[in-house]
Amino acid sequence: MKISGKSISRFGCVSMALAAILSISGCGGTNTSSDEPAKGDEIVFWTPHVTPARVKVQERVAQDFEDKTGIKVKVVPMSAADMNQAIVSNAAAGELPDVALLGPDQVASWNAQGLVDTDAARKVIDELGRDTFSDTAMQLVEIDGEPAAVPSDGWGELLYYRTDIFEQLGLEAPQSVDDVVAAAETIESADIGIAGIVLGTQPANAMAEENFEHIGLASGCKMFNDAGEVDLESDACVQATAAFQELANASVSGDQDVDSTRAAYLAGQAAMVLWSPHLLDEIANLEPNFPVSAPGVEDDPLFLAKNTGVVGGLTGVHNTNPTGMGLTMNISVMHGADADAAVAYAQYLLTDGYIDSLSMTPEGRIPVRAGNTPGSSEYIDAWADLKTGVDDSHKLALSEAFSSDVVQEVSQAANSFTRWGFGTEHWATAGAVTTQTALVNDLGKLLNGQDPAEYAASIAENVRSLQEENE
Repeated sequence: MKISGKSISRFGCVSMALAAILSISGCGGTNTSSDEPAKGDEIVFWTPHVTPARVKVQERVAQDFEDKTGIKVKVVPMSAADMNQAIVSNAAAGELPDVALLGPDQVASWNAQGLVDTDAARKVIDELGRDTFSDTAMQLVEIDGEPAAVPSDGWGELLYYRTDIFEQLGLEAPQSVDDVVAAAETIESADIGIAGIVLGTQPANAMAEENFEHIGLASGCKMFNDAGEVDLESDACVQATAAFQELANASVSGDQDVDSTRAAYLAGQAAMVLWSPHLLDEIANLEPNFPVSAPGVEDDPLFLAKNTGVVGGLTGVHNTNPTGMGLTMNISVMHGADADAAVAYAQYLLTDGYIDSLSMTPEGRIPVRAGNTPGSSEYIDAWADLKTGVDDSHKLALSEAFSSDVVQEVSQAANSFTRWGFGTEHWATAGAVTTQTALVNDLGKLLNGQDPAEYAASIAENVRSLQEENE
């Protein structure tokens, strides 16, 4: 059933909570603070969505929450990097936010510092129902079954490919890492004026780190083995490193980052690109700052969207389960917060305010809670019909701009990816690897012909050093 964000109703504990001005204890579990929040209270919400348009949406959601409960929410936009700096001084001053929206690396780091209220996270999840969240999202924030945060939304890395080019050359949609390598090399050798692929190749760059991890995960490479030892020198990891090297050889030349990879695909200079779903609105020609200039768009503004397919998870020689990398955003209640009010706001962001929150950037905020009951899909259905684009007079829903197969793959990728180390006892190390781009700091050596086994050994040493510091 397709419904608007305004018409999605809640049930049971959540409705009772807000109807009684957050008398949450009657819905099971124990209160995380001794006092119920009173009307007029204010809680502070840190968010990494900082652009004016996105802040406006979040402030509207906060106002709706206040209208229902009498509890004010101060929305504080702050980049993830600024959050990580501010949290140290704020913790020392006893001025933590009540609620924060965090990536899994931040959840890992802040949890290790004892800053997050895991009891509050458990309360929200128990009352909304753990089985209404995707297992992927839950696993990224749980250790030994205990959550440190509540999953909100996410995305899975996508392989975008030109369906018209693939059809022209008789290529099937890639399903494995080997398929991607073979397709890139075939296109590169076809001499049709387009590179086989473009991917992140700039050393010490987050885009390269994402792409490298995506190929590694799909190939069956594991950062840690079952004994907790760094396992990046395994056959699977060496093969993944070799595959990345081959893809880089077929890529658009030069150091590539998020801006240059986007520009290359939008200009029709590459037949494939590894990117997050945040590229979807640009492929659909809905972002004036990044217009599509690929040949064919002059006759049809949606030419590239109509000729783009996507694949989320891939398989590999050592992996038969399609997977790749991705990112979730997670709601954390902080220690010292007005816990009842913070818990109620977290619940609101995942129920009555869920679709409105996702609407700020639907192409990159895919629900990891499909519906209010196990097996339901009201949030996924509503998300697919959310309008995306910058200009209010020219917006399209993903379901209007792309085929149903693309929309379904985007949703599935957001709910089926994996990550190295997150949700395990190696959480802190995994977070450090990501934030320090430890896998690609010396990427130039690999791209200049270093033996993949040697490169795998060098990044294994980098991770061992971080493991010694963080575990």
